Amino acid sequence: MKPKKPIELDGRTGEGGGQLVRMAVALAAVTSQPIRITHVRGNRSGGRGGGLKSQHVTSIKWLAEATGAEVEGLSVGSHTLEFRPSLTPPQALASADQRKLTIAADSAAASTLLIFQAVLPYLLFAAGGDGAPIELEIHGGTNVSFSLSYEYLDQVLLPTLEARFVGVRVERRLLLRSWSTGSTRKGSIWFRINPLPLGQTLKLKEEEPKDSASTSAVKGDEFTINRIDANILTPTALHAPLQDALARDLDTLFPGAEVNFKVVEESGHDARMYVLLVAHNNTDDTSSPSSRRWGRDYMYASKRKNKSPTTLSSEISRHVSKQLYQEVALRRGAVDEYLQDQLVIFQALAEGHTSFPRGDEDYEEEEEPSGNYASSSADMDGVDAALRDLDLEAEKKLKRDKKTAEPFGDGSMHTKTARWVTSEILPGVKWFNRGGVCEGVGISFR
Repeated sequence: MKPKKPIELDGRTGEGGGQLVRMAVALAAVTSQPIRITHVRGNRSGGRGGGLKSQHVTSIKWLAEATGAEVEGLSVGSHTLEFRPSLTPPQALASADQRKLTIAADSAAASTLLIFQAVLPYLLFAAGGDGAPIELEIHGGTNVSFSLSYEYLDQVLLPTLEARFVGVRVERRLLLRSWSTGSTRKGSIWFRINPLPLGQTLKLKEEEPKDSASTSAVKGDEFTINRIDANILTPTALHAPLQDALARDLDTLFPGAEVNFKVVEESGHDARMYVLLVAHNNTDDTSSPSSRRWGRDYMYASKRKNKSPTTLSSEISRHVSKQLYQEVALRRGAVDEYLQDQLVIFQALAEGHTSFPRGDEDYEEEEEPSGNYASSSADMDGVDAALRDLDLEAEKKLKRDKKTAEPFGDGSMHTKTARWVTSEILPGVKWFNRGGVCEGVGISFR
């Protein structure tokens, strides 16, 4: 049998960073499609090109071993990567002794969360004959600049996948936290992944039908923010003033919403200051497909010198609270900026139509948010808005996005680039309405 010809990707396309590499290799591993990436991370380091980093090498090395892939250019700093997998996910992890895994990065600054993102799609389809779960430990950094945090993964990304897609179940536990600032050490996270059963595709859960007589009332309540979880990882001296500042700012912007301080933890270094806010529209049943959550975080990187704890706390709170307000109340989308691009790969692999719009691209950003989000939320209709009025049989109302040599659609450049990668590697994926709707390939294994 003649080997498949590698699909060639220019690593300078779109956001031109590590996301392109992670997504491309993840899709190649799931589909056994060889790829070749040139100019790896070519938009990094002032245009000179960053090449592969430790976290990329770590995840690709594991995927290469799992898929029996031939690999060229797999080293830190490499600007060209060729990845030719041969084993499907079920073939790679068929026996029980292959289902307890450890992935360890060489560097403590390598993000465990980005490594997890690269291997999760493969593991979701790696069902063994006995249906046993996969246990995975990843060692590296858990709170790293330019990466999602463990808190964001735990409170936004994974709960959304579990609430929206049938059969996705990922247990997780932070074993040891580690930072990319201050003295470094490797942290670790434990996961138990339940792969999809053999023959099952990834697909959306069906929402319970709404009684037409009560639709408007439900709609108004559905997108009112009723709780905001706050996560504070800072020196202890900032805990009390930061809680006070957040409670005050969030009450102004989201009146009536309960503010719950979910994590308040000593960070262990004056340079480590991180806050994550997660807004919820439905706290009665967070596992429901109608449950939404939006996250905004802030890793403080400005100078702290001569700033009192009160002044510094006010600055941090004002920044992250305003960003959450702009994301949720002004854009009125179904997902936040970061979640939208992280869901693209699952949309492309799933069966049927999915839609995770972020909201109005042309909203007018307020310099000083004035608040009362709840009063303006009744017309915000998230995930299903792009699908509700479609004739899915005839698809007469779906405007097919043309395949282009560049990133496309609405959203951030990361989201546009993610869509482009899926279109390059998965010929069967279809994007409609400026990326607002995806018809995935519905991949499964027997």
